[in-house]
Amino acid sequence: MKKLIRFTLNGHEVSAEVESHRMLLEVLRNTFHLTGTKEGCGQGECGACTVLVDGLSVDSCLYPAFEVEGKSVTTIEGLVEEGSRLHPIQEAFVEHGGIQCGFCTPGMIMSTKALLDENPHPTDDEIKRGISGNLCRCTGYVQIVESIRKAAEKY
Repeated sequence: MKKLIRFTLNGHEVSAEVESHRMLLEVLRNTFHLTGTKEGCGQGECGACTVLVDGLSVDSCLYPAFEVEGKSVTTIEGLVEEGSRLHPIQEAFVEHGGIQCGFCTPGMIMSTKALLDENPHPTDDEIKRGISGNLCRCTGYVQIVESIRKAAEKY
């Protein structure tokens, strides 16, 4: 069964005809060609597919596409500011080594955005809890936590 869904994607009103079994990740990547959102595990364990739906971080690999009807979705591509400037969170990750191979980075940044939108001055423990759904196999998290701490200073 297919259904037409309408929602806001990175600030733009969009629509797509979607099969009932499709997850948001598939629609973002295959219909809208937004490949910044990564598929890691496909089971909601790694956080590589994290996007914001109405400001809340969700694992898009588990989020039914039908559920975004009338909602607002923000992906990593939606953080780029006017003039193709990086978002302050992205800048902090680049400047402070929070990016290694880069595979987890979009999801990590989206979880960070949700965290900082809710709590602009988190403690290190709050940062660690805020990204606890995101796995990184490269950094050991030290540079990621440092990047988030620095992003909070700019936020």
